[in-house]
Amino acid sequence: MQPDLRRDLHAVGLDAGWEPVPGGAPGLQQKMLSNWLDEDAKVGCRTRLIRFPPGQTVPARFVHDYWEEVYILDGRLTIGVGEDGSAMETFGPASYACRPPGTPHGPFRSEAGCVFLEVQYYSGDAA
Repeated sequence: MQPDLRRDLHAVGLDAGWEPVPGGAPGLQQKMLSNWLDEDAKVGCRTRLIRFPPGQTVPARFVHDYWEEVYILDGRLTIGVGEDGSAMETFGPASYACRPPGTPHGPFRSEAGCVFLEVQYYSGDAA
């Protein structure tokens, strides 16, 4: 049974409540807003903030079996950092991505740090 995830509009402080991203690069942090994503049963959704501290790199390219939408709130994120350190493309606030299941993404780097909203979910009609 799906839990009751209703939350009235409320302030979300950015000074506390951050924790390491499980399986993420050291230093990468998350602030969970709602979480009912069951990767074993392949149902549910998760909404969280992700924070890259300045100089943070996530060197791996990865794929998952759920939808993911990302919206950059603050800072800049570089996607596709080459092995030689070359940057592929950098995005700032108000940048958005929608990744269907099976979409490869990464590596990532943020020179000055960034915060983005991330929504991950399973959909019965996913391609």
